[in-house]
Amino acid sequence: MIPFNIPPYAGKELDYMAQAVLVNRKLCGDGPFTKQCHKWLEEKTGAPKVLLTTSGSHALEMAAILCGIRPGDEVIMPSYTFVSTANAFVLQGAVPVFVDVRPDTMNIDESKIEAAITEKTRAICVVHYAGISCEMDTIMDIARRHGLKVVEDAAQGVMSTYKGRALGTIGDFGCFSFHETKNYSMGEGGAVLINDPAYIELAEIVREKGTNRSRFLRGQIDKYTWVEYGSSYLPSELNAAHLMAQLECVDQIFDDRMATWAYYHDQLKPLEEEGLLQFLAPPAECGHNAHMFAVRLKNLEERTAFTRFLKEQGVVVSFHYVPLHSAPAGEKFGRFHGEDVYTTRESERLTRLPLYYNMTQQDRETVVKAIFAFFGREL
Repeated sequence: MIPFNIPPYAGKELDYMAQAVLVNRKLCGDGPFTKQCHKWLEEKTGAPKVLLTTSGSHALEMAAILCGIRPGDEVIMPSYTFVSTANAFVLQGAVPVFVDVRPDTMNIDESKIEAAITEKTRAICVVHYAGISCEMDTIMDIARRHGLKVVEDAAQGVMSTYKGRALGTIGDFGCFSFHETKNYSMGEGGAVLINDPAYIELAEIVREKGTNRSRFLRGQIDKYTWVEYGSSYLPSELNAAHLMAQLECVDQIFDDRMATWAYYHDQLKPLEEEGLLQFLAPPAECGHNAHMFAVRLKNLEERTAFTRFLKEQGVVVSFHYVPLHSAPAGEKFGRFHGEDVYTTRESERLTRLPLYYNMTQQDRETVVKAIFAFFGREL
């Protein structure tokens, strides 16, 4: 059976974790490996400050706090996203206002945002689906004209760009995920990117349980105390050590995943040209990271048959989100603004193919042959 995902392993992860235990003797957060990860991510992305978190969800929660979200505020976002995008703001008492997506990228439709703004709107949270950027110039213009914060949910967007800029560095705050299903992994983990230096100290306080402990550890104060509300968002040094081994091989992992993505694209192109399936279409200004390769079938019924057939051929594929506005919690906590033209329809026909680091050529070929067989074609 060809699995949908295998967590990436670059080679030095266990060595670095052993170093954290036996040499550094530092297992809690913000040790040497965490600081190395911070420095690497800051230099690679250009963000003024990057802080590792225990998950991508917690990075989003920190961003919501830093945005100053309060009960009754509204935050505009797509409905086609993981629950954490909405949860982060709901936990602060906000109302998620869902708008439709673009069918070419499954990203928030920037042309629908402005009409959803009310006197209660405080922020826009965009999701860079599949590591493909949203139309950030337009979104940032809308936000600045209306005095809104912008949070980039770039959980899938590490090493992706928009007009040459790293995703996560364009809005006020960016959020990465390093879950085992992502391109670079620490098992569970994430990072928050602080793009306005004025928020760095507050971010450190929120991340350190609401204390100014970070300043204390730098020798800036002689004792630390509780100064704001926050939580324990620091990951273990073991997680950071695991991640650092992969960041050192980031280009190798990127190129390998891109090779699989390109193989799928080239081999399946005849089926798309025949109208049997449809790809996502990254705009030219968006440099994606091969986070996933998605294909869209005609409808839900065909996708169900497609999934079943490929499983019988030994290939595991996976669909993605049930739109949040149609979920019980989405109906309870949020609302959909405007017409749902594409969100539900496109979500019901999209599925993702196996794509992971060090996928063999034989497995790539097996996946493609199974897809051709489903449509009664030979490769």
